[in-house]
Amino acid sequence: MQPGQIAESPNAGTRKPDALRVAIQVVLFLLIFFFLDVFICQPLFRWVGGGFAGPTTATLVAAGCSSWLGLRAFHDLPLVSLGLWWNRLSADNLALGLATGAAGALAVLLPPLALGVARVGRSGPFSWTDTAFTMVFLAVGVAGEELLCRGFAFQVLLGRVGPLLTVIPMGLLFGLLHAFNPSATWFSVANTASFGALFGYAYVRSRDLWLPIGLHFGWNFTLPLFGANLSGIKIINEVTGLRMVWTAGGVWSGGEYGPEASVLTTAIVFVLFLVLWKAPVRRQHSPLTDPPQETVCEPSLPSPPAPSR
Repeated sequence: MQPGQIAESPNAGTRKPDALRVAIQVVLFLLIFFFLDVFICQPLFRWVGGGFAGPTTATLVAAGCSSWLGLRAFHDLPLVSLGLWWNRLSADNLALGLATGAAGALAVLLPPLALGVARVGRSGPFSWTDTAFTMVFLAVGVAGEELLCRGFAFQVLLGRVGPLLTVIPMGLLFGLLHAFNPSATWFSVANTASFGALFGYAYVRSRDLWLPIGLHFGWNFTLPLFGANLSGIKIINEVTGLRMVWTAGGVWSGGEYGPEASVLTTAIVFVLFLVLWKAPVRRQHSPLTDPPQETVCEPSLPSPPAPSR
């Protein structure tokens, strides 16, 4: 290498990956996930962990294994390169996500309670063990869904087609994955797809998974604390011994699906987009979506002429 020469050409870091290669990676990832989840992980973990802990653990394991295979086969990268490094920026983004997600859920629940169109009643005794168990596997479920929907496939697409053509389709996929939940409606699917786009936008801003994980878990953690239904799953809505009862109609309460199928949630998701737009998000480097960091050789001074004899 000559003195002062740059190790890579100026356009080397911005060259987009081949479209066919990206398509192969995304399709293989989804097929491997589907095979592992449906035929191996779901039967195994349902047998071991039951109807709540089993499916959430299965999703996380299947998403983690298919992500690891894709990263090793196509990029020779570790699993943490999907945005799971733990550092000060990660902690800041996780805290911001948790606070924002919980605040969004409270903004949906507290006004109806204050106006008297909903109330929280006692449904049974409080159990620290049951509550801790539920929250742990809520976190497991959130991690699995984020690894699946904002992990390998999302980031490979983001690096090729950009934010708009990645965030919206993957948000729609996130909504459709919840279409088979108990009491799901077209409105609940639309709201869930909006959440998927919100979590995708969170990744675009932070380039790590900690911000969307925090947002997702902050929301999912808060609803059951008030006894509200979460995505139609009633096994966790009374974990704290409380039950949220609505006198308002299903448009406001979300019916049996829970507040995520209500117009209140529609409005709050829009507000959360604005909050994320203005929030002091700590951006990290993403190997799959950002140009590689180029190494530049320092120019060296020319050697002095040899003394004449």
